[in-house]
Amino acid sequence: MQATLKFVLPLAILIGFSQQMIPVVHAQGVTITIEKDKDKKSDSKKKAPFSGTRPSVDVAILLDTSNSMDGLIGQAKSQLWNIVQEFAKAKKRGKTPLLRVAVFEYGNSGLPASEDYIRQVVKLTDDLDKVSEALFALRTNGGDEYCGAVIKEAVKRLDWSSEPNAYKAIFIAGNEPFTQGSVDYRSACKKAIGAGVVVNTIHCGDYQQGINGKWKDGADIAEGEYLNINQDEKVVHIKAPQDTIIIKLNNELNKTYLWYGSKNKRESYEKNQAMQDSNASGFGGLSIRAATKSSSLYRNVGRDLVDTYEEDKDAIAKIDVAELPAELQSLSPAERLKRVEAMSKRRAEIKAKLAAVNKERQAYVAAEQAKLAEPSEEATFGDAFSGTVQKQLEASGFELEK
Repeated sequence: MQATLKFVLPLAILIGFSQQMIPVVHAQGVTITIEKDKDKKSDSKKKAPFSGTRPSVDVAILLDTSNSMDGLIGQAKSQLWNIVQEFAKAKKRGKTPLLRVAVFEYGNSGLPASEDYIRQVVKLTDDLDKVSEALFALRTNGGDEYCGAVIKEAVKRLDWSSEPNAYKAIFIAGNEPFTQGSVDYRSACKKAIGAGVVVNTIHCGDYQQGINGKWKDGADIAEGEYLNINQDEKVVHIKAPQDTIIIKLNNELNKTYLWYGSKNKRESYEKNQAMQDSNASGFGGLSIRAATKSSSLYRNVGRDLVDTYEEDKDAIAKIDVAELPAELQSLSPAERLKRVEAMSKRRAEIKAKLAAVNKERQAYVAAEQAKLAEPSEEATFGDAFSGTVQKQLEASGFELEK
């Protein structure tokens, strides 16, 4: 990647707002001290380390949806599953993180001016199909882009993890000056890092122009990375001979889902899973999505009986019969349990096959990319996102699969 994608500042987890006081901010595996004056000792060792069953990763994606950002939105749609794969490579104490993603749009004149042209598209959720659905529903339209306002809203409105060592980050992408709007970006970025949320800024356009527009300053204040991309760069997905097998396994994997809830919810979950397969396929990325579905990041606890059973062995007995999958409603409790366990076993077998074939595919794609005579030197949204995530997760105590 050429110099247009520059990691200007290494990840730091704390920013001091004055010489007298430094607020506490925690990130995975890192604890920073409090000093109200230079003579007092740190009490950071009193803070608890990661204690959850899975480490927490919360990421908010803030996208400019003004008229000039069609390319950015296209890249986000096309590269969503590549981005999620970066988190699938991360482990802490042998545990894959519990990933939640939120999406905001800003700068769209179709949104209320009284709300600073901001909309929370989807709250922090582990339902990655819902995130994909939200991205594919975005449309661009005119607008004024208020970066400070949308950062402030994301920090205030989202239910960020309270896990002491959670990795919490905002990624905001756009092309207008960072200074627009009534909310001072400096205040918003200070509040973000004060809440333990790193802000990474992605300027769509010239590197120096982004600096002049204060995108770098926003990242510096919130201890994140400043990057620039070409939002109109075409994302190329390389076809591989393993794709046919992966797509077939993906179809088999979908058959193992036992959606539960009201009849409308069950139908909605099943339909949306198929729709997001179709959306990914339209961008040439179904194989990457399928590989993600074979990882523990793609989880549907509270929606699918198999995933829910893995978390709570007594879950099936707690669900009203009318909310069970139609094919289980007439079965006895023992028969239902047997059916769920059989599906769990079947899913594990398919996921193992998918993971193995995906490794072969990754090796093939890497070899094909190496053959390209003139690989693109322009960075895309996915490039910026992935590179930053790798650095910050490692700095937060995660081990990344190479």
